[in-house]
Parts: sequence; C-alpha cells; structure tokens
Amino acid sequence: MAGLAQKGGAVMSHVRLAADPVQLHAARVARGQADVVLGCDLMVAAAGDALASMASGRTRAVLNTDVAPTGSFTRDPDWQASPDAMLKRVGLAAAQVESLEASRLAAALMGDAVATNVFLLGFAWQKGWVPLQEDSLLRAIELNGAAVGMNRAAFAWGRQAALDPAAVRRAAGLPSDEKVILMPSRTASLASILADRTERLADYQNARYAQHYAAVVRRVSDVEKARVGGERLAREVAMSLYKLMAYKDEYEVARLHTSSDFLARLQERFEGDFTVSYYLAPPLLARRDAQGRPVKQRYGAWVQTAFRLLARLRFLRGTVFDPFGWTRERREERAAIDEFEALVEDLLKDLNSNNFNEALALARLPQQVRGYGHVKTREHEVAQKKALELLARWRTKTGLSQG
Repeated sequence: MAGLAQKGGAVMSHVRLAADPVQLHAARVARGQADVVLGCDLMVAAAGDALASMASGRTRAVLNTDVAPTGSFTRDPDWQASPDAMLKRVGLAAAQVESLEASRLAAALMGDAVATNVFLLGFAWQKGWVPLQEDSLLRAIELNGAAVGMNRAAFAWGRQAALDPAAVRRAAGLPSDEKVILMPSRTASLASILADRTERLADYQNARYAQHYAAVVRRVSDVEKARVGGERLAREVAMSLYKLMAYKDEYEVARLHTSSDFLARLQERFEGDFTVSYYLAPPLLARRDAQGRPVKQRYGAWVQTAFRLLARLRFLRGTVFDPFGWTRERREERAAIDEFEALVEDLLKDLNSNNFNEALALARLPQQVRGYGHVKTREHEVAQKKALELLARWRTKTGLSQG
C-alpha cells in the first residue's frame, strides 16, 4: 500500500500474484510491469506513478470515468479536470483500456458508491484479466466481513457490465446507448451555452428575463464575428452574464429545494425515520458575529413550507415589493448586472484584434467572483481592482489601434 487519503493525494495498492510466495521478490509493481490496472479513481490512474507502471505492449486497464475532485479544488478556485485528457494519457500508456462510469453505476445498483472498487474488480475478472478463481475472491469478500452482501452484488454486477454494459446501464436507470462522463470538458459551443442558460433563466425568473440575456449575448456574437471572427468573447460574456443574472438569493434557494428531486433522493438514500434540518442565515433575521457577519442557525423541516411560498413569490425579485431587495448584498448584485452590460457595450464599440485579449479577460472576470455574503464581497473587490488594470491596458491598445 502506498499513498495518502484522497483529499490530500492518492491511494495506490500494489498487488502481485504468484502460485508460490517464493516467486514474489518485491512488494511493489516495478516500472512498466503492471499487467492490470484497476483505475477506481481516474485522476490517480492518469497520474505519473500509475502511468509509470504501465507498458503499451502489456498493461490492460479498466477505468472509472466518474472523476472525484481532490483537495486541490479547495485551494484553487479555477481547478478543473478533463476526463477525456486523462483517458487519453492512459490509452497511450496501456495496451488495452476499458472505461465506464463505475461510481454512478455502483451507487444506482448497490446504493453506495463505495461498491465501485469491487464492481471494477468484477469487470476485470470477467474479462479474464485477474488470474484467480471466483470462489477465492468471493471467499475473500466473506472473510473481510465488511458489507459482504453489497460487495458480492457489486462483483456480480461488474461481471455483467463486462458482458452486457447496455443491460447494466438500463438496470441502473441510465441511458443504455451512451456513456456519461460526470465532469466533461468545459469547452462548449455558444449555441449550447445559450440554449441551456436561457432555459435556466426562464425558470429562475421568467421568459422576459431570459430573452434579455439571449439578446445581449447575440449582439456580442454578431459584433465579434464581424470584427475579429469566432465566438470566444460571446462565450465568455454568456457565462459571465448568466452568473450575474442568476445570483443565488432567497427565492432561488427556495426554488431549488422545492422544484428539484432533493427530498425524493434523500428518501432513496436513507432508510428509517429521519428528519431534515437546514442551517440558514436569513438576512432579516440572522444574528451577527463580532465582525458583523451573519451567523447560520439551525431550522427544522417546517422551513420547507416557507421555501414553497418563497419560490412562488420570486416574481417580486428586484421590484419595490421585494423585502430582500433592499439589503446591501442584493442591491450590489443587481448593480453588477447593469455594470457588466455597460462594460460589454463599451468593449463592443472599439473591439478589434489588437485589444481582443484584454476584452476577453474583462468579460471573464465575473466568473472569478465566487461565494456568498462577505466572501463574495471580498472576491468582487479583488475583481474590480483587476478590472481597472485591464481597462487601462484595453484603452491603451484601443488608442494605439485608432492612432
């Protein structure tokens, strides 16, 4: 065994099999000597240590495409992972690669993603890649004594996935004719972004609100195509403007809790009697700490009734009758939308290939403002300082291009 917990690094198990212990001369699998890799975590399987153990003429790998973020995302807000790139790295290092969304399948079939590892073991065994008898593996599961029934089922379902993946996907309630990667590459077309965000904003507020968003993005697209070509700026404006327009206020929190399958999924996951509590800091009710920041308090399941009422009242958002709209945070969020649209209009007036990179960076800035409350305020202040620097560079380059 080598490694640390997932939140801090990787866990890798080096397993060597032989008919006689005398034949085993090392605990670890040497460089380029891995016959089989069970990539229960794609990020670990595609990392340097694991890749070094593979050989393009020898290694066979089965990979779980459901990517679990590591602790890096808590330290780097721009962290992201591309399953496609990781799969490609393993594909270049190994002789044969099979991939499937094992965590999602295991959670759907066994009720717990913990079954992923044994599920992949069953898959590899059915492929003939693990030179052990089935009875031996099942006996090992029994001797281990942990969730024996679940792990036996996981092994069997993994075997079935190797034989008939479409049937397993149907049994799990997933589309049988396509593979689903839960963390896809973030490069999406403008058309797909526009269609998705317009639908979301209509649910968030109303159709008129969504149409305004679409009109702004299409105007950027038209100017960009005419001046410099492509759709990069329009994509960034589409992402940023949506983020600003769909700010998470009290109405949206309520809508998401009542319009989604949140409670139904809780019922599926947990057995017996249980209660749901919410930790909230309502702006008009929450007490403040020594720094003046709202403190979350525990509320019971009765909050669900209040959520349903709030969700129906979202038409009040931004009007004079909005009780939450008078708070400083909500006023700043609405003002940020107008400020960004005004900025975009200024950028479009003089957009050209010389100042395009600065325009792109300015359009991307709202995406860097994350969090809620005082955290969001702090991030917004940082973004404003960066905007001043970028605007100065943009004006300089615009003046050079005109002069």
